[in-house]
Amino acid sequence: MLNQKSVLITGGTGSFGKKFIETILRDYPNVKRIVIYSRDELKQFELKQKYPEKQFPQLRFFIGDVRDGERLIRACEGIDVIIHAAAIKQVDTAEYNPDECIKTNVNGAQNVINAALKSGVKNVVALSTDKACAPINLYGATKLCSDKLFVAANNITGSKDIKFSVVRYGNVMGSRGSVIPFFINKAREGAKELPITDFQMTRFNISLEEGVALVMFAIDNHLGGEIFIPKIPSYNIVDVAKAIAPNIQLKEVGIRPGEKLHEEMITVTDALNTIDLGKYYAILPSVSLKHKEEVYIKHHNATKVSKKFYYSSDTNTQWETVESMRENIVKFVDPNFKPF
Repeated sequence: MLNQKSVLITGGTGSFGKKFIETILRDYPNVKRIVIYSRDELKQFELKQKYPEKQFPQLRFFIGDVRDGERLIRACEGIDVIIHAAAIKQVDTAEYNPDECIKTNVNGAQNVINAALKSGVKNVVALSTDKACAPINLYGATKLCSDKLFVAANNITGSKDIKFSVVRYGNVMGSRGSVIPFFINKAREGAKELPITDFQMTRFNISLEEGVALVMFAIDNHLGGEIFIPKIPSYNIVDVAKAIAPNIQLKEVGIRPGEKLHEEMITVTDALNTIDLGKYYAILPSVSLKHKEEVYIKHHNATKVSKKFYYSSDTNTQWETVESMRENIVKFVDPNFKPF
């Protein structure tokens, strides 16, 4: 799939980007080129130490911001596949700096689309978030807008052989800023209490490996315009805390501004355009000039979901337990982890 191809990853020094690079190098040894596009020179320097040029000549490091359309066009020269992972992701940061979040998450998305259309790119997959579904905070709203831009981009490709799609998933285990490393660090520092926003709070749970697998699936299978959503388990935030530090008391501190008690990935309104692929769901574009619904269903060997269907972390049929969370932390976050 990616052998003899050139791949560009925006936000390539983030948690997803690093795992994606690792996966490509392992599974596609004949990849032609991997362009790591990001704005943080320190993170790029650190990544270069892991992948020295003599040993990994296929890697290229581009300093650049997705807000810079001209720089993106330069980076896209000769690229076959774009993975768009760059974003301002912290909910509270976005609430305090809304214009900056819009510049990166919305304008940056359009710049990626424009660069892809001008550069002969064949496949574009953009990363989304569960917060883009029925958003109540600015981060979610900008990512919903980004999703709409990438889906609609398929209608302006003309004669170009290019496809745009989106992958949407929940909280990634062990990623920067996620709750698991936060709880582990608190416990390691000797905290007497772990702060819990709300004892009833639930979230979807996915590993970086599963996130990468979803992107690979999209690259290999999309027709263009789909928003792919994985079938993944939920967890209760209290169970995560108990898995990490069963001997530390929990203190409820209240939901932060812009937070939901439960996360959604497919609303009941989305269900009208949603199909079940078996391992994944896909929300189809409400306006598509290229493919009718039956074409997507046949291509993916899928079935339509019920009109009453919705996919929310509190009504999920799959659940993590305290024990499974401990196993996952050892497997995906820290192989030496032991409860505090």
